Amino acid sequence: MSENETHEAPTVATVEALVRSQMSTALGGRRGMIEAGVPGILFTAVWLPTKDVQLALILSLVAVGVAAVLRLRERGPLQYVFNALFSIGIGFVFIRIAASSGGSESDQALAFFLPGIIYSLVYTVLLVGSAVAGWPVVGFMVGSVTGDPTAWHHDKQIVKLCSRLTVLLAAPGAVGVLLQGPVWVLGWRDVIDVEVAVAVIAGLRYGLGWPLRIASWSAMIWLLARNATPLESPTAT
Repeated sequence: MSENETHEAPTVATVEALVRSQMSTALGGRRGMIEAGVPGILFTAVWLPTKDVQLALILSLVAVGVAAVLRLRERGPLQYVFNALFSIGIGFVFIRIAASSGGSESDQALAFFLPGIIYSLVYTVLLVGSAVAGWPVVGFMVGSVTGDPTAWHHDKQIVKLCSRLTVLLAAPGAVGVLLQGPVWVLGWRDVIDVEVAVAVIAGLRYGLGWPLRIASWSAMIWLLARNATPLESPTAT
């Protein structure tokens, strides 16, 4: 038996089918998106009328705890619950920094949203940068299944497809940074009322963020439906 024949055969036949499967896993589907988004929505919904940062944080953690219990009962993956917990934890650190600097509760609530903006900025730069450099992140999803993390790069058709998909994947984060970033800065500098800035950022993140992700996902599905690029395991040299 040759070395080529010892590789486990991919469970999907085309690059398009593989990417659909991998992206679905990465995003967690509807449930994963809900688990990641609800704690932040709850934080905003509690803080806006009460201005109680601690209460907002506690209830956000309760939401994470409920999601974790449900996952454990079903013996499901906790990845998306941990993502939400990590997000709240980082937000709490920024809240404490704002508090230690003498910031009001409104300033602390605004600080809670800063890590998400920074994360989206870094995420966008890395994704777009990888596509511009000719090593799109989505391509490594292909390599993770074929058994060779870089073999896909020898096929220009796959590189082109993965580059487009990577840019589409980055689009929601890029739009989020472009819209939320200026509002955050204006609020932090008291150019606009801080409470207004918090409400606007929350509206953009949770009201516009999910529709943007759905639009991005739909565009990726449309692109993936146009072609059928054969998926091949790496051959022996």
